[in-house]
Amino acid sequence: MDLDHLTLLQAELAVFQECMDGDLGASVEHCPGWTLRELAEHLGQGNLWVVAAVTEGHGRFQAPPAPADIAPWLAETSKVLVETLTVDPGTAAWTFAPPHTVGFWRRRRWLETLVHRWDAQQALGKPSDLAPELCADGIAEVFDTFVDRQVRLGRMAAPEAAVRFTATDVGGSWTVGPGEPVATLSGSAEQILLALWNRLPWDRLAGDHEAARAALPGPLVP
Repeated sequence: MDLDHLTLLQAELAVFQECMDGDLGASVEHCPGWTLRELAEHLGQGNLWVVAAVTEGHGRFQAPPAPADIAPWLAETSKVLVETLTVDPGTAAWTFAPPHTVGFWRRRRWLETLVHRWDAQQALGKPSDLAPELCADGIAEVFDTFVDRQVRLGRMAAPEAAVRFTATDVGGSWTVGPGEPVATLSGSAEQILLALWNRLPWDRLAGDHEAARAALPGPLVP
């Protein structure tokens, strides 16, 4: 299905911004050592990094630290990001993987914000459901964007065998690695996405976890 990544990004940024009314000192479980404030700083700095990638054509931008009053600063970084990405998605831009267009950043920034919105809500003890069809696009991104990059950067070994991931609620499956799958892991699209992003243990998925991990020791994502 076609997704409006820019609209989805705006929605996720707004939900994350709502979390800024909570305890900024709350620990973020899946970002070791970080508080909610540090997670917000990471998100805002990433927003500005992408703005530079589009407007300056490089990935070397170093964002300054967030000010003490972080909530208005975060809101401004989100505003500037959305304004920057409100151009034709086919517009050329520096990216770390194809396609080298603004459309890449609409999708990438939305999915980054979605995962961190989940982190923020978890830190505050708030409900944090993720829609299955949106998680499916996030799963696809891990395999069409990040695995090759992780291998290229020497962060993980190239897979020597294949593993299939099957989302039981969207009827989709994804296979990564060469040859016939040595294992199939299945669960909801949300469970698979969170497992791939190391937010849930792989043993929450049904299947042969040991064979899957042997074939894909990872890390699959940064």
